[in-house]
Amino acid sequence: MTETLPPCVFIVDDDDDLRDSLAYLLRTVGIATRTYRSASEFFAEYRHEWPGCLVCDVRMPDISGIELYERLTAAGGTLPVIFMTAYADVPMAIRALRSGAVEFIEKPFNAQVMLERIQRAIAADREERQLVARWEEFGERIASLTDKEQEALKLLMEGAPNKQIAAKLGISERA
Repeated sequence: MTETLPPCVFIVDDDDDLRDSLAYLLRTVGIATRTYRSASEFFAEYRHEWPGCLVCDVRMPDISGIELYERLTAAGGTLPVIFMTAYADVPMAIRALRSGAVEFIEKPFNAQVMLERIQRAIAADREERQLVARWEEFGERIASLTDKEQEALKLLMEGAPNKQIAAKLGISERA
């Protein structure tokens, strides 16, 4: 497994004051941040291997926060997202949640509530990345089996009894 990068909160909002104050809040509790004025700025820098979460305004010029997240997931990104908006409506909230948002928060928001939700999103991202790493390790182990071992495993997964597997592979039942 590769070295784990520390989590970071990626804040995308066209409101300079909100973006800066949220970044300040997170830094005061030891959470790293990167801030962006637009989705385009975010896409120019972000790499999928960077862990953490995305906190994104829904309504922004050029590319909306929901479109940003849909493009990110279409490109294979798995970063959890918390959408925030000053102008919430039901269809927007539904679209945000259907796109995979872990939270949908109205501005202005309570700082403590936002902090708790960000910490939950970071924890969820960490768990997801650990699960993916375990599956990759499992795949590597399967790939390292000999052809005969892979065939035995396939038969075992199909529910074949040991006696039948041994007969088909021409080996002893004990092997």
